[in-house]
Amino acid sequence: MRKLFYCLILLAVVNPVQAKVVGKQIKYEHDGTTLTGYLAYDNKQKGKRPGVLVVHEWWGHNDYARSRARQLAELGYIAFALDMYGDGKLAKHPKDAGRFSGQVKNNMPVAEARFDAAIKQLTRYKITDANKIAAIGYCFGGGVALEMARRGKDLKGVVSFHGSLGTSHPAKKGDVKAKILVFNGADDPFVKPESIIAFRQEMKKAEADVRFVNLEGAKHSFTNPEATAAGKKFSLPLEYNKKADEDSWQQMKVFFEGLFQ
Repeated sequence: MRKLFYCLILLAVVNPVQAKVVGKQIKYEHDGTTLTGYLAYDNKQKGKRPGVLVVHEWWGHNDYARSRARQLAELGYIAFALDMYGDGKLAKHPKDAGRFSGQVKNNMPVAEARFDAAIKQLTRYKITDANKIAAIGYCFGGGVALEMARRGKDLKGVVSFHGSLGTSHPAKKGDVKAKILVFNGADDPFVKPESIIAFRQEMKKAEADVRFVNLEGAKHSFTNPEATAAGKKFSLPLEYNKKADEDSWQQMKVFFEGLFQ
């Protein structure tokens, strides 16, 4: 009997309770537009945890955005992949992606309101620590995340992966509350050197806490495993870079650990 008892203890040590990520599609609304989000969290984890918003690429709210939400849940966060387009819009061609993202960029009050609606969705859950909210974004989504930081959203931090840097609403001194981490592909032709200079100058004037990381050899969409195929299909400089992807994700993890400790 005693031997069985010790065997059970050994099994408990060797085989700890495994994390179980739960993913839920969430329908929410802003001003008559139906938005489709995706919530992910570890249901084996106890207590409240920081929340992280995930802003999708210009293709729209797709499986890639949801996969990142699940990865964040595995790290111990509650993540919400939001929807900036609404009405089920998903682009299959760059022309549609450009049109959808342009509609958002050209109407920032609506974009801001949809971002706020996503924060409301994330913080309504009891397991979300509403005082510890961050946002990450990819490509178009990285630009949106930076724009929300410029507009003084009450976020602990913002991480942009191969996101656009320009803005029509430059941050002023004291506007930016969030700490910012930017990952840019050093070989990304969509982000011009002058855009990087302008961004750095803007953030310096705003006295924002920013770290800008230029990843050598990385092109646009370097985090998305499907980027290379899409680049070839549409003759665009899109390319997955495993090293840059893993490096930027690891740095994000350290950034969040420091942010939420």
